[in-house]
Amino acid sequence: MEIPVSGYLVHSDDSDSYHSHNLYITTWDGRPVHVHRFSGVTSYDVGHSHRYVGETEPAPSGVQHTHRYFTFTSFDDGHRHEIRGVTGPAIPLPRGGHYHEFSGVTTTNGQIPHLHRYKGRTSG
Repeated sequence: MEIPVSGYLVHSDDSDSYHSHNLYITTWDGRPVHVHRFSGVTSYDVGHSHRYVGETEPAPSGVQHTHRYFTFTSFDDGHRHEIRGVTGPAIPLPRGGHYHEFSGVTTTNGQIPHLHRYKGRTSG
């Protein structure tokens, strides 16, 4: 099954030996795509917590959908954790638009190996 996707690439003109391209998808199967911002604070474990902020991956507008997300926590107590997952389905807002709920656990890290729990709602 083929799904038509349109968008554009932006080349990063870094001077080091690595370079990158950012792909910005603008439509998926003929529908415009959208993203949501998310942020929060992890659970308090082993004497500290972490902050996180990010933006979901694009998903089509106008149909039921979820978003994948990925970010790193703030650097606290000498380390950081990775956060990744898939949001729940879209939850309509009274005045239009929608948000998604998300939750999970971070990767394990730290001088004393541990993880943190997190949960929240995306922007609308």
